[in-house]
Amino acid sequence: MYINSMGSYIPSQRIDNDYFTALNGLTSEWIEQRTGIRTRSRAAEGESHNSMGINAIRDAIANLPYPVTDVDLIVSAAYSPADLVGTLAHVAQREFAIDHAKAVYCSSACSSFINGLEIIEGYFAMGKASKALIICSEHNSYYANENDVKSGHLWGDGAVAWFISKERQTLSDWKILNVFTEGLGNVGKGPEGVRLRPKEDGITMPDGRDVFIHACRYMIYALDHALQGAGMQREDLKHFICHQANKRIVAQVAHQLDLPMTSFYNNIEELGNTGSASASLVLTQYKDEVQKGEKTALMVFGGGYSCGCFIVEK
Repeated sequence: MYINSMGSYIPSQRIDNDYFTALNGLTSEWIEQRTGIRTRSRAAEGESHNSMGINAIRDAIANLPYPVTDVDLIVSAAYSPADLVGTLAHVAQREFAIDHAKAVYCSSACSSFINGLEIIEGYFAMGKASKALIICSEHNSYYANENDVKSGHLWGDGAVAWFISKERQTLSDWKILNVFTEGLGNVGKGPEGVRLRPKEDGITMPDGRDVFIHACRYMIYALDHALQGAGMQREDLKHFICHQANKRIVAQVAHQLDLPMTSFYNNIEELGNTGSASASLVLTQYKDEVQKGEKTALMVFGGGYSCGCFIVEK
């Protein structure tokens, strides 16, 4: 598979740590020391899961080498939708008049984007699609409980959109070398580790330690399986991107891989945890810094639990 164009949308509003000092007594120093977060992106009034996703698509269309109407598969992958019936995939199809395309929604916590890639891979393999659009828009602040002292200060908002084709379209396409995912519902706290229950307490992370331990372990596990599937070694990789849940998790993964933090791209310091959009959003932000021929691994760990990794070459 090939990435033909990447786009993103990040709300301009930033909520700094002092906001939570006034709200629930957590100091800026306490939050930054434990998470690496200094600010988080926040959707403005009138912005939504759908509007952010549409803006990300518009950003990607600016460099798309074919008409958007050539798309025959639209995948919305996220856990914070505005509507579970008329999903962002359908909204995008209507907004851009993409006739006859399949429209699919998938949710698997912070692995949603990478599982969306696998759905595209499957449609391509079956010969049921050849050009796809994947949109991942996370409106965490819509569901977050800011009074939750364990995780209310983590969440940021943002969206990413990639156009993907079965065959190469231009010499500037990025190649997806391998995609690996695995469900981890029987590991640790599993489905109770991270929850989103809108009528109860919104997005919560009751046991951050359990998440931390398994995120560090299973992102490396996913990396090694993705490398094995691609016939590659760790030394073949130039850049690394982790799910942006916690800067300390990234540091621990770097330590276990015996790599400097300079090998890792991050945006959590400014944007907070942007959920399943986070890793692909980082690559979209830093894509111009990656040189031709360099390979990048994107590792994720999500609620459920779940993990995954995909490797791309510019």
